Amino acid sequence: MTDSTKNKIVIAIDGYSSCGKSTVAKEIAKKLNYIFIDSGAMYRAVALYCLRAGLVVDGQINLKALLENLGKIQISFVFNPSTAHNDVCLNGENVEQEIRQLAVAQNVSQIAAIASVRQLLVAQQQQMGRSKGIVMDGRDIGTVVFPQAELKIFMTADAKIRAQRRYDEMIAKNEPVDFEEILKNITERDRFDETREESPLRKAADAIVLDNSLMTREEQFEWILGKAQEKVMRYEL
Repeated sequence: MTDSTKNKIVIAIDGYSSCGKSTVAKEIAKKLNYIFIDSGAMYRAVALYCLRAGLVVDGQINLKALLENLGKIQISFVFNPSTAHNDVCLNGENVEQEIRQLAVAQNVSQIAAIASVRQLLVAQQQQMGRSKGIVMDGRDIGTVVFPQAELKIFMTADAKIRAQRRYDEMIAKNEPVDFEEILKNITERDRFDETREESPLRKAADAIVLDNSLMTREEQFEWILGKAQEKVMRYEL
């Protein structure tokens, strides 16, 4: 362990879609003065690229064309001083807001299941975490990206509660939205994430489960922060 990584840990937060993983991960990273990496945003950025390039036709991805275009896709993060968080960029363009649209959500799971896409982004994610002191959320962070992470959290919640949270979030942004469509999207993504061949969603054997169905954001934050502080203290002894 080098001086730059001493007393720092990797926090991996996995779980189902719309569980609030990114929200709480950002807050934990800010509190610990760690770097937050939203792995899901990286896959959403690839999905956005595919939509813009016309690589998705009738809900189906043109795999051959995507593989030919992978070398043209560059994902990076830029600090946003107004939010004090990192925004995702696609080929140098800040697309943090655009990747949150429903059209992207409807296509991201099938794109994230493609082995070549996952291999590309996992390599980038592992490079980002070499210095430790990061919080990363996604589907396979504790199982594939950082299997040696010092703290692994697996988040879950009732599907209807997750759909309601997503619905409220989009309504607050004045986006046209239908609750049943969101619920359908969430349940389909759950099934797809759990059954895909490449890095399926599953709880790491040493992950701690957090069911936040009946928890507030503040309660989730305090729960995870407590677990993180316990781990950090062990490395300071």
